Amino acid sequence: MTVLRVGNASGFYGDRFDALREMLTGGELDVLTGDYLAELTMLILGRDRLKDPAAGYARTFLRQLEECLGLAHDRGVRIVTNAGGLNPAGLAAAVRDMADRLGIPVRVAHVEGDDLGAAHPDSLTAHAYLGGFGIAACLREGADIVVTGRVTDAALVTGPAAAHFGWGPTQYDRLAGAVVAGHVLECGTQATGGNYAFFTEGGHDLRHPGFPLAEIHEDGSCVITKHPGTGGFVDVGTVTAQLLYETAGARYAGPDVTARLDTVTLTQDGSDRVRIHGVRGEAPPPTLKVGRTRLGGFRNEVVFVLTGLDIEAKAALVKNQMAQTFAKSSPREVRWELVRTDRADADTEETASALLRLVVRDPRQDAVGRSFSGAAIELALAGYPGFHVLAPPGKGSPYGVFEAAYVPQEDVEHVAVLDDGRRLPVAAPRAADTRVPAAVAEPDLPEPPPPGPVRRAPLGLVAGARSGDKGGDANVGVWARTDEAWRWLAHELTADRFRQLVPESRELTVTRHLLPRLRALNFVVEGILGDGVAAQHRFDPQAKALGEWLRSRHLDIPEALL
Repeated sequence: MTVLRVGNASGFYGDRFDALREMLTGGELDVLTGDYLAELTMLILGRDRLKDPAAGYARTFLRQLEECLGLAHDRGVRIVTNAGGLNPAGLAAAVRDMADRLGIPVRVAHVEGDDLGAAHPDSLTAHAYLGGFGIAACLREGADIVVTGRVTDAALVTGPAAAHFGWGPTQYDRLAGAVVAGHVLECGTQATGGNYAFFTEGGHDLRHPGFPLAEIHEDGSCVITKHPGTGGFVDVGTVTAQLLYETAGARYAGPDVTARLDTVTLTQDGSDRVRIHGVRGEAPPPTLKVGRTRLGGFRNEVVFVLTGLDIEAKAALVKNQMAQTFAKSSPREVRWELVRTDRADADTEETASALLRLVVRDPRQDAVGRSFSGAAIELALAGYPGFHVLAPPGKGSPYGVFEAAYVPQEDVEHVAVLDDGRRLPVAAPRAADTRVPAAVAEPDLPEPPPPGPVRRAPLGLVAGARSGDKGGDANVGVWARTDEAWRWLAHELTADRFRQLVPESRELTVTRHLLPRLRALNFVVEGILGDGVAAQHRFDPQAKALGEWLRSRHLDIPEALL
């Protein structure tokens, strides 16, 4: 059968507005996908729905589609998106209304069944991560636009591929290949040079990277590329980086299939073309992940600016003064962080200053509200010399918590709702066709490099990295670009060495996974993000720059690699 060309036009809610038009006009496509959902997005949409029960979907998508629906119709491009969020039926109805108003004949279907809020009344949102077969059912019945709620990001690609090629639910290798393609596409321009560790090399124009697309074949293999003439670039490095993003070990489990990341082979297939092949798949797990969000309480913060001399003494004075307030209000959590951005004999006031960040959290708003704000500002004339803050603290704002749960696949009513109102149930895998994922045996290490002279230098001179969040955990994928660098990296960057280089992980569980075919290591750091991104537990709440911090740390690196 013919190659299926699937593109991406959104990696998150708030991504480039013009991407939909760029992808529809930039070259050939069969299906255009858009990923709008993340753990934080579900919380945001949940709060929207509290104000308006008819809300709960990504309204930006409607505005994008209004400009581009005619283009998609004229070019025969189908659109698949999870912009339905908490209300896919509502978004599907809004799209139909728009199409009628514009006089464009389109069939709009949507997918239901992910909302498990009734079973989790203590949550703001509770949604199962569905697979791609509901999307496939909609497309097989002729839908031009498919709107979903919470599906896995890769399902936006596995669904169209299964529909196009007629794959069944036990064709695991093919489905796994589509999962890998979907994982590469899901974050948009991260596959075409965005957020790339070696962005300074090669002279590529990264001012406006093009969005990626996958040319998917019937056997599940694919080529990752982009439209001709668009910015950015696609090579083995950019695809490797995205493959490691927000994954963990060799088994990448999803509702349709467990993809074996340790079988992925990447081959440069020409300029801006990377072939992904050899992917093996296994039966999916018997359970579905459920993402739950809830309001965790209230938080407030203030950043004190400490300038010039006696930085440590100034910080100590502020802490002692604020301690009197905390003795009265007793917030549940008080976190201080002194960031030494100051330099001696600085030629600007800003570079002579350090930042002292204070964050408080409590279930009671009054414990972190005006009493806290007032106490901080009352120090203005009674504190350290040069007292000022970056911004006055407010009255305290709610923060969210993300939690994961699991339910049997057969307990979720996965349904494809067609344009004519028909409802097609999507069967869960039979128990015999599921398998609980187990840890893969640790692969053999490569031969260590021969001894030789070393030089103290940043890890990033010989290795790339990309990091991200999964609930309260973070993952850091690290890869080498040559076999020689891989031989050194695999022996040098152990879990213990990672803890040494990232001190805040020393008391946490750090697991290292080896992926030799990608010349990569993947580290999972449990609990480093507290209750997840919405709780803003640390300076970088989504661990987006954790990998770049790791790359900046110095080790003894063989001179032959430098």
